[in-house]
Amino acid sequence: MFLEAATHLFTLQNLLLLSLGVAVGIIFGAIPGLSSVIGITLLLPITYSLDIYSSLCVLIGVYCGGIYGGSITAILIDTPGAPASACTMMDGHPMAKNGRAGMALSIALRASFIGGIVSVLLLVLLGPTLARAALQFGPAEMFGLCLIGLTVIPSVVGDNPKKGFLAALLGLFVTVIGGDAFSGLTRMTFGIGALRGGINLAPTMIGVFAFSQVIKKVFQAGQPDSTAQDFTRQTYPWRSLFSHWKMLLKSILLGTGIGAIPGTGPSLAAFVAYNSAKNASRQPEKFGTGCEEGIIAPESANNAVTGAAFIPLLSLGIPGDTATAVLAGAMTIAGVATGPTFYSTNGPLAYSIMGILLLANVLMLLQASVLTKVFARIAVVPTEILFPVVGVFCILGAYSSSNSMFDVWMMVVFGMIGFFIFDKFGIPKAPFIIARILGSMAEVNLRRALQMSPNGAAIFFTRPIALLCIAISLATIFYPLWKNRKKRASAQ
Repeated sequence: MFLEAATHLFTLQNLLLLSLGVAVGIIFGAIPGLSSVIGITLLLPITYSLDIYSSLCVLIGVYCGGIYGGSITAILIDTPGAPASACTMMDGHPMAKNGRAGMALSIALRASFIGGIVSVLLLVLLGPTLARAALQFGPAEMFGLCLIGLTVIPSVVGDNPKKGFLAALLGLFVTVIGGDAFSGLTRMTFGIGALRGGINLAPTMIGVFAFSQVIKKVFQAGQPDSTAQDFTRQTYPWRSLFSHWKMLLKSILLGTGIGAIPGTGPSLAAFVAYNSAKNASRQPEKFGTGCEEGIIAPESANNAVTGAAFIPLLSLGIPGDTATAVLAGAMTIAGVATGPTFYSTNGPLAYSIMGILLLANVLMLLQASVLTKVFARIAVVPTEILFPVVGVFCILGAYSSSNSMFDVWMMVVFGMIGFFIFDKFGIPKAPFIIARILGSMAEVNLRRALQMSPNGAAIFFTRPIALLCIAISLATIFYPLWKNRKKRASAQ
């Protein structure tokens, strides 16, 4: 079976297609709004003429490359290419501003590689077992996971918690705009028909993070750029990465565990891993200033999702996230059915998928290692050249999210909000995007859990996993407060 899988995989055509897929994925991941999901969707029709092995080489390559690619713009221009890279931005961009753009990119790449490789190994060893465990997660448990993700907010509010929580409330407010998924009633649309479908995440994120910087540069035209123009081209040593092995392993396990649960995805994994790393750190005040752990934790966790998302897909026939849902469609078109009998009826293909995932991460490491110095030079491109290009990509990314000019206008609106409200008043943007990403997921699962519960909110306290998640989220909030209070008391 292994030999047959290798025969299908190690052909010149498939290796070239896999390499091309990884490169395309990195590019799509790096451009704000053009995620790996969009890349997979656009390339899907092209793969119809290929056999299933060649098709998966292209699509899985885009998937793996896209998750890492989002960290490039998150580090260099303070704009996450994908939601999963929002946490990477919080320490990656300060490191780049301090003249260490190359180092930050190297840390993100190597952490991404280790996270992806280990998750594939866990897929090989524990796939069916983890898939059965993931079935225990219903709406109540998913709501509990969202709460854990939302507890990242106190970790990123900075020195002014009031402004941070105001940003989080604004993010939650944006999630409730549009039609109610359960009753069909419209909420907060202000008579604008186009808002009935809600506000897409892509124009929101692109506007607040990227287009706001374009507006800022327009107002600062003629002023000297204060961004550090020197950067080191150092490569982050492997031994330095593995010196954080406990945090690295914990982040990968969190990413794998969360990724194996259908409907979660890399964003939640990154937020939870970042918060866990900060709470466990002996110097949590370093987070947000450009520390290595603030890049390693989210990047290893969100890339660990790539292998883990295939666990429920192959074992249960349930896609782990949006990208694997598209991949499942490609397999269905090719006449391949996933589910409990997949391993027994499609053994060579199953091991080929694992091999493709491993090789995709290796190719990602090789390609990005060569291009890291090129990427890092974006940090020294004159702003009068860089930001017009960024503006064009903002429009392209916003429009491509749903092929709608309305999304472009929403991107402009959120760009003005990002500049005139967030930047002018010093309101942190990270709490806004965290609440925006997780808020809708939390609401949907909260309401589903309450609908299926005959005793109302009791479902959250009678299901052990849900109760554990809620307890962890409360402990995550109150433990730092207790620790700070204890520290102040001992200092008196």
